[in-house]
Amino acid sequence: MASNTAADEDVPQNEGSKLKTFISILRKFIGVADLAAVRFSLPSQLLEPTPNLEYWNYLDNPSAFAAIGTSDEPLDRMLEVLRFWFTKDLKYVKGKPCKPYNSCLGEFFRCNWEAEDNAPRIDTTSLLASSSGSASSASSVKSVKGGIDPRTASSVSVVQTTSKPTSPTVRISYLTEQTSHHPPVSAFYVSCPEKGLHARGFDQISAKFTGTAIKVSPGEHNLGIFITLEQRDNETYQLKHPAAHLGGILRGSLSVSVGDFAYVTCPQTKLKAILHYLEEGWLGRAQNKVEGVIFKYDPEKDDKMRIKDVPESDVVARLGGAWKDRVVFTLGPKPVDSHPPDKQITIIDLNPLTVATKSLPPKEKQAEHESLTLWGGVTDAILSKQFSKATNVKIELEEKQREKARERERKNETWKPVFFDQVTDKRGTPDLTEKGRQILERAQKEDWSLEGII
Repeated sequence: MASNTAADEDVPQNEGSKLKTFISILRKFIGVADLAAVRFSLPSQLLEPTPNLEYWNYLDNPSAFAAIGTSDEPLDRMLEVLRFWFTKDLKYVKGKPCKPYNSCLGEFFRCNWEAEDNAPRIDTTSLLASSSGSASSASSVKSVKGGIDPRTASSVSVVQTTSKPTSPTVRISYLTEQTSHHPPVSAFYVSCPEKGLHARGFDQISAKFTGTAIKVSPGEHNLGIFITLEQRDNETYQLKHPAAHLGGILRGSLSVSVGDFAYVTCPQTKLKAILHYLEEGWLGRAQNKVEGVIFKYDPEKDDKMRIKDVPESDVVARLGGAWKDRVVFTLGPKPVDSHPPDKQITIIDLNPLTVATKSLPPKEKQAEHESLTLWGGVTDAILSKQFSKATNVKIELEEKQREKARERERKNETWKPVFFDQVTDKRGTPDLTEKGRQILERAQKEDWSLEGII
């Protein structure tokens, strides 16, 4: 797929010519059931100089994650989870989609975030009290006690995380490992012991090129993100991903749109959220709209998959807005639009937010098969626009992986992950090995040493 000569390949391409090359490659795969399973190799000039394991994380705004579990009220905790949900893919709101490197079996990535502990408290009990009319306007605002003031729509938004935090910070540590190559699956674990929080899951996508767009869906082993509140009897939320479309290929301007349902369930509190993403608007223009409902459900009979299926008597809150802009919620069963603006409370305003900066292990403390080191030669060549060199380094790296696979086959060896117990599992919740726990414990102390672990 690469150019015939190094001179041709090292000529910088503009976005338009990159897309033309990309489309010409994709056309060969029209009708293929799953592009992700094919694992075809793109020329280096089409790749983002980022390892896949670094790119696929859900902590684009870690302050929202650190705030989960703050409230004593179950509805408020569900809203805290949803606030995180709308910030997890901030990269698609603030930047353009890209194609990172394919991961290698056994490759791993780790990092920290220093998250500002400044997400405003969500307090729906005070909201209900202030809207009852039993107190004066002044005393109603005072009763919020640092929570949501219905008259200030932006007060619930996560405050922007900058490279130099100004508020007290919470350290969040992250570890992910490529646990399977066929199909490509990675396991991940997010740890925030100071807040008694952890999240885990398997990442796997299924992709199909339709001729005008690429539909990306969760793979069979990707059952979503599982967030556990350790200080609340291990209350756990399962966040299931919707399908998305990578469009704009023919226009020469890539963009992500979503036209599907996402679900968040918590068996312990018996609350469920359905989010309906509306892909197209007037005259086919994507409006990035989302509407949602939070309702009481029976975990033993979880059969409500669409908003219209939920009885009004079970609804406790509704959501609406644009997932690339601002999302609001209202209390009770009435539609969001039926409430006056001062009763539509902003759960998150994405406009002032930026993708948070990671804290990475120093180069000398990284292992050979750690993402940033493993792909370092490819990244350096791409950044210096030496695309033919990048392609050669990439091919050499990929051939080494194939040779390792052949060697395991000759010896009849079964590969096992180092940091996770399972390659995949039916629960969707990977468990850490002792080495995985040690990695995260050290990361929490900002100790990046791997001595005695690998």
